[in-house]
Amino acid sequence: MALSDDAGILIAQGPPGKNPAQCFLRPDKANRHGLITGATGTGKTITLQTLAEGFSSLGVPVFMADVKGDLSGISQVGKVGDKLSKVLAERGLEPSPPAAFPTTLWDVFGEQGHPVRATVSDLGPLLLARMLNLNETQAGVLQLVFKIADDDGLMLLDMKDLRAMCQHVGDNASDFTTEYGNISAASIGAIQRGLMQIEAQGGSRFFGEPMLNIADFMQTDANGKGFVNILAADKLMAAPRLYATFLLWMLSELFETLPEVGDLDKPKLVFFFDEAHLLFADAPKVLIERIELVVRLVRSKGVGVFFVTQNPLDIPDSVLAQLGNRVQHALRAFTPRDQKAVKAAADTMRGNTGLDVAAAITELGVGEALVSLLDDKGRPSPTERAYVLPPASQIGPVSPAQRADLHAQSIVAGVYEKTIDRASAFEELKGQTAAQAQAEKEARTAAPAAGSGPAARQQAPAPSTPEAPPERGMLDELGDLMGGGRGRSRASVGEQILKSAASSIGREVGRQIIRGVLGSILGGGRR
Repeated sequence: MALSDDAGILIAQGPPGKNPAQCFLRPDKANRHGLITGATGTGKTITLQTLAEGFSSLGVPVFMADVKGDLSGISQVGKVGDKLSKVLAERGLEPSPPAAFPTTLWDVFGEQGHPVRATVSDLGPLLLARMLNLNETQAGVLQLVFKIADDDGLMLLDMKDLRAMCQHVGDNASDFTTEYGNISAASIGAIQRGLMQIEAQGGSRFFGEPMLNIADFMQTDANGKGFVNILAADKLMAAPRLYATFLLWMLSELFETLPEVGDLDKPKLVFFFDEAHLLFADAPKVLIERIELVVRLVRSKGVGVFFVTQNPLDIPDSVLAQLGNRVQHALRAFTPRDQKAVKAAADTMRGNTGLDVAAAITELGVGEALVSLLDDKGRPSPTERAYVLPPASQIGPVSPAQRADLHAQSIVAGVYEKTIDRASAFEELKGQTAAQAQAEKEARTAAPAAGSGPAARQQAPAPSTPEAPPERGMLDELGDLMGGGRGRSRASVGEQILKSAASSIGREVGRQIIRGVLGSILGGGRR
């Protein structure tokens, strides 16, 4: 890994010759985002590691998901073996001075790194519907569940809160129909089944507190190197919707949390989104529009986003247009779709005299790539065929002992390991149910005692002369409103006024549920 303070991060170099081409990624253009594509086994992981080292050396923190489990070696000093030495000699490349880089390990399941959590409310109905694979009608009902929770001041923090809230809405659907619209039992059932599937995949560990503080990703060590944050994603890939939703939530959190800074000399954070096709596969139009919005605007927050996938056709055109830095590894044109992908990749890279981009894409060897990066004026440079420089750190995963040592010495050790279970929707709804059951029990117990025996029958009023209702005050009306007035068939004018006023007051001063830009019911920012 070679660096130049003037030109940027040297990531690839052309074949040996009089003046071999050198491909520099300019740090001040890294927030214009990028795309790394290529078939399996063509060298994308090495490119990721080399780029991460370059950013870390410049003091830029990095986040990347370790899909194959072999990126954790960036935390250890590298060693050039005989095989690698021979390859470097053939390609005219100098080995990088061995180095290690500060690393923090994360894991949604808390097994291979620090736990990563988000609250249900912060994730929001749009991303959650995507995770649960709900259709449009079911997603609409899920939005109503969140809206009712917001209006009633019920916090949705973990999975049991959401399950309890769905059951509450389903059991009392007729009470909410007038104000919120029809709520079908079938849709509630589909949501509950989806939640059960996520729980079976271990996704319930992702929901809860303490929630991830994005600032913990943006740290530098005593030597000024940016921390490389590695998410263990090999097990997470077994739940691809959870994986894609989690990374998209993190991206939206960065957008929501960081202030506007414009174009900086170097980014505040670089975010690598591996297996990006999972993000866009079968995604509804509204979600793709939100992703495009976040990718376009997060640049001004000082964040660079690099999508990593096998095929450039995996990325929608609206998002692909935002990705200025390109590293294209080999593609194999075995099928009509492969041939279309080769043509699409060639058409989106700037041409170079004497280089047939489309033909070169199918001829590239392992560790070789077509590279087009933004120049000092923000223009794509002519595409160069070059060899990606090997990383200075260890290629391959760390040992279990090394992983345990990294975990123990981490800057966030002990911060996220212990879960917090605050009183929220589950506890409040459970308390309401218990109170109602106790009241009904007391009523059943008191009724026979007060209404049996000769004396009680003598004192009972005649059926033909019903007893006038007791005089009711404002506190009584509010009590009915908050404690079960829905049981009456018709409300008085006074009750309607009080109910309207209480509803308005509750929405203004009640607890506001924090939700990110991609999690908001209406698509707005945090309230």
